[in-house]
Amino acid sequence: MVRPNLKVVSLAILFSCIVTEVNGEVSASTPQMGWNSWNAFKTNFNQSTIKTTVDLLESTGLRDVGYNYVILDEGWQDLERDSEGRQQPNTTKFPDGIAALAQYVHQSDMKIGIYSDAGIYDCAFYPGSWGYEELDAAIYATWGIDYLKYDNCGGFEANTQSPQVRFSAMRDALKNSGRDIFYSICEWGHQFPWYWADQIGQSYRMSGDITTIFSDTGKDCACKTAYCLNTGYAGCSVLTIIRKMREIAEFQHTGSFADMDMLEIGNANMTLNQERTHMSFWAALKSPLIIGADLSTLSNSSLSVLTNKEIIAISQDPLGKSAVFLPNVSVEKTLQVWAGPLSENRTVLLVLNESNDTMTRNIPLGQITGLRGDLAYSGRDVWSSKNLASIVGNLSLVIDADETKVLILK
Repeated sequence: MVRPNLKVVSLAILFSCIVTEVNGEVSASTPQMGWNSWNAFKTNFNQSTIKTTVDLLESTGLRDVGYNYVILDEGWQDLERDSEGRQQPNTTKFPDGIAALAQYVHQSDMKIGIYSDAGIYDCAFYPGSWGYEELDAAIYATWGIDYLKYDNCGGFEANTQSPQVRFSAMRDALKNSGRDIFYSICEWGHQFPWYWADQIGQSYRMSGDITTIFSDTGKDCACKTAYCLNTGYAGCSVLTIIRKMREIAEFQHTGSFADMDMLEIGNANMTLNQERTHMSFWAALKSPLIIGADLSTLSNSSLSVLTNKEIIAISQDPLGKSAVFLPNVSVEKTLQVWAGPLSENRTVLLVLNESNDTMTRNIPLGQITGLRGDLAYSGRDVWSSKNLASIVGNLSLVIDADETKVLILK
């Protein structure tokens, strides 16, 4: 075959998650990228936290490789609505208000996101937006909000109204707000949103919350597959969420993406191989890339993982197709092989060593979706930043424990 041009794809694809506006509605051409306060700070953040994060996104180069949303998760609100029924910020935490903070974010060429809930209150009993959708969407637009993460707590309504009804109400309110606001649904995968959420939001959570644990200890979230009826339970390890995506990956498409939750890179005592595996799968499976770490304590090693331009290019590839699990060449609990198409007639291949020891494996190219065993391919080892010699028939790999080889073949 013709030897590929292995240069990283265009800067326009690399350095920005593409969001367009179609008929008054935001559409996500590629998975969104940004930072969210929850993983590192829970509800314990304030105006200073956000401004410091904005400055660090810029100074570390994270903004320039595409992380352009700064999202205030649960905890920005006051416990009561104002006299006119509107959500309002906690003035101790945000003395200058949200509009002024939005201006600060916009001045740094980034976008600001905020959090609410499809119930009468959210998970920490701050006011939710059920019954106030139009009012809340209007105030978000007035403040200059660009992104809404919309959660699934709220008591009575969460048990009596379908998520389709509750989440659609806010979708319609955002459309009527007069501002283009990206809509990120956080339904936890309870009612299999990969079947319906693309008609409502630009991304949708497919699982309960992630935790800092890399591999399944037997004590993390109860549900290990996409169709388990306890799928919304929190505390899911990185590998458990990857396991759930076996059934969901085929639903990924441009316009709306399954969200594997915020990245724990920089938050946990993961090894470099584990952090790279985490980043590799979130990118190749087309999850949003939302950093969850405290950037003021981020190590250079973690920063290098988050800013790898070739991995980000896989995430932001314009084809928008996820890699899928290949059971015929995988070994349960030992070796995972995933592959998927990229633009320019390329294929991305992920090979994960799930064991505790280094292994050598020969991967037959003829068993990889989109490839043939009788053709010669040239390729790129992404994490090693090395071009590969011509490959025919089998791909021979030496893979360390918890390492994922990411290869681009053409």
